[in-house]
Amino acid sequence: MKEIEDQLAADKAEDIVVIDLEGKSSIADFMVIATGRSQRHVAATAGHLIERLKASGLKPVPNEGLRQGDWVLVDAGDVIVHLFRPEVRDFYNLEKLWGRERPKSAGGAELIA
Repeated sequence: MKEIEDQLAADKAEDIVVIDLEGKSSIADFMVIATGRSQRHVAATAGHLIERLKASGLKPVPNEGLRQGDWVLVDAGDVIVHLFRPEVRDFYNLEKLWGRERPKSAGGAELIA
């Protein structure tokens, strides 16, 4: 988890949120949601994350949406990562889907239990 958060922060992803899914879903233990400033930023951030996960031994690293760069999903095993362009994140509002409001502050990762 820390490795994912560190990589997203290094690539200057914004509004990083970690949602604890334990006991709520069987798909993963955590969901990480973050925003990139543009399609290029989202795709580059996802690409760097995928490469870091592979380098740490996770192979394969399934992903969806990398070519478009609007919404990229990275399956890191027990952690599902969603990277969005700002407008797309606002539209889908995954935090609300999980019963939470999107944080208003930028910077750092916020854990939503």
